[in-house]
Order: sequence, then C-alpha cells, then structure tokens
Amino acid sequence: MSIPLAGASVAPAPRSAAWSAVFALTLCVSTLIASEFMPVSLLTPIASDLHLTEGRAGQAISVSGLFAVLTSLFIASAARSVDRRRLLLGLTGVMLASGLVTAFAPNFAVLMLGRALIGVVIGGFWALSTATVMRLVPQGEVPRALGLLNGGNALATTIAAPLGSFLGQYIGWRGAFFAVVPLAAITLVWQYLTLPSMPTERAAPPPSTFAILRRPEARWGILAVTFFFMGQFALFTYLRPFLETVTRVGVSTLSLILLGMGAAGLLGTYLIGFLVVRRLSAVLIAAPVAMAVIALALVVFGQSLAATGVLLAGWGLIGTAAPVAWWTWLSRTLPRDAEAGGGLMVAAIQLAITVGASLGGLLFDRSGYQSTFVVSAVLLGGGALLAIRASK
Repeated sequence: MSIPLAGASVAPAPRSAAWSAVFALTLCVSTLIASEFMPVSLLTPIASDLHLTEGRAGQAISVSGLFAVLTSLFIASAARSVDRRRLLLGLTGVMLASGLVTAFAPNFAVLMLGRALIGVVIGGFWALSTATVMRLVPQGEVPRALGLLNGGNALATTIAAPLGSFLGQYIGWRGAFFAVVPLAAITLVWQYLTLPSMPTERAAPPPSTFAILRRPEARWGILAVTFFFMGQFALFTYLRPFLETVTRVGVSTLSLILLGMGAAGLLGTYLIGFLVVRRLSAVLIAAPVAMAVIALALVVFGQSLAATGVLLAGWGLIGTAAPVAWWTWLSRTLPRDAEAGGGLMVAAIQLAITVGASLGGLLFDRSGYQSTFVVSAVLLGGGALLAIRASK
C-alpha cells in the first residue's frame, strides 16, 4: 500500500488508472520544461520584435526561476485545504494561459507576466510531484514513477532548445510558444480524466516549508542536494564554450555530443528506478563522487574528442538520473510531509542552479575552464560527504 499524505483518506486507484495518471503527469512535465527552456534559443528574435536588448530579453528566463522559488516555498501551506487534483488541474490551466500570454505579448511587461506564470507552475508542480506520486502508486513503485517523471524532464530538456530554434525559424518565436498551448490542453484533459480526488483531511495544519529544516535528517539532505546541483551546473552551464575552445568541435559535433548526453540521461532515468529500491544510500553517495571524477577527467582529457564524448555521456547518464534518487529519498524520509519537503527541495535546487552557474561563470571568465571544473568537482565531493550524513 502507498503511504498517503497525512490526514488523507484516499483509496488506492486501480493500477492501470494510477499509471495512466502518472503518464499524464509525465506529459505535463515535458510540456512544462519545454516551456521553461524554450526562450534559450529564441532570445534574439524576441529582443528584435519587442525592441529589447538580448540581456533584457534574458530576464524572461530569470523571472520564471524567481517565481518558481517563491511558489515552491509557500504552495503547500497556502493551499493546505485544496484538493490536490483541483490544484494540479489549476496549475496546468495556468501553464496553458502562460503559453497564450507569452505568444501574444505586445510588450516586455506582458512577456514577463507570461513567464512569471510559468514560474508559478514550475514551483507548484515540482513541490507537489513526489507527494502526488506517493498517493497514486504503491510504495514499491514510487521510484519507477519518479523515474518516469524525470525521464519526461530529461527528454524535454534535450529537445526544448533545438525545437524552439527550429520552430522559431519557420513560424516565428510567437508560434513556437503557441505550440505549447495544444500540448497543455491535451495534458489538462488527460489529467482531468485520470487523476483521482486527493483531499487533505489532516486535523493539524502541515508544517511550514522552513519548519522541515528543524529535522536533522532533512537538513543534511537538503544541504547535500544543494551542493550536488551547485557542482553540476557550475560545469554544465559552460559545456558549450569548453567544447568549442578546448575540444574544438563544430556545431554539428557539438549537437551530437549534447544529443548523446540526453540519450544517456534517458537511459539513466530508466536504470536508476531499479537501483534505488535497494541501494538508495549508495546511489546518493556514488553519483556525486562519479561526477566529480568526470569533472577532473575533463580537465585532463578535454582535448580528446573521443574521451570527452564518453565522459560527457557518463555525466548525462548520472546527472540526469540522480534527482530521481533524491526525490525517492524525500518520499522515504518525509513520507507524511512530502509536500513541504518537496517545496523546500525545489527552492534549494533552483537557488543552487543559480549560484552554481554564477560561480562557474565568474571562474570561467577569470581563470579559465580548469578552475571552473575543479570547483565543480569540489562542490560535488562536498555533496557526497553530506549525502553520507543524510543517509544515516
């Protein structure tokens, strides 16, 4: 039997219906992540059409991250009495509205509104995702379901930027954003048909997101997650300039390497579902250690195309799958407060990505890729040490 959220009295759904709902949530993830990352490849036409600098247009990315952090921290307590089915359907509706607002934005202010809305959905959905999966499938199947969600995340991350660039070339940047709307509509209908009612009926109010940090096991885990994502994105954000200037690859080879990383990531999300069932602690510790080794190996072998390709495939295999292990850790460590813990984890991840990317960029500009990659390895090593403590 699955462990319900505290206070909830929900009969388990039939297995086929439960997994249909998980697939609906996976499509929602793919659409959501595609919406989040599509501006990366469309900044130039957006800036030109709205008469902005590219730097100002880039705020379309940062504003969504800001609202994701704020929403993830407060959604569990703000919506404590709302049926989670209604809340997820509402968030999907907001995603659809975001696509429409962004596609038809006449000016910068309306564009920012559209991107703020997608940030709300990002923070809200990921904060609720683990708790929702725990209420849909039996406990033994939770890692597989979380792996499926993360697979949708990996797929969308891989194709969002090139797909946005392709669509923008033929139907314009507005058409590219509007393409998300029918997908969001399909997701909304699918969730409406498959998600069961998930009322919250606990007598006492759930703990606040910040109250979770008073628990030592949660505090060490969130710190480990933070260091892991800081280390990952300190390096990952600057792969393109590294590949172009050190490995000296052209655009076609660069695309092939990135595609290989994405494919390895999809494989990793499939395999890790089997590993975390019995070896969760080992995965939490080994993943950052392996990525730290890869970061240092790239410094040594970065000029070799073959070695770099293999190392980055390993990076994609581990880095894309590792979040599944941490979401599984959350479901086991805080089974009755997964929403508050999920909100805290989403906020920690978003902030870690921002700090890691900023630190990596500062080092890359001042000292070169070697210092960036070494610091990435140090942060990942710190994540492994914290994971040892969290596993205890």
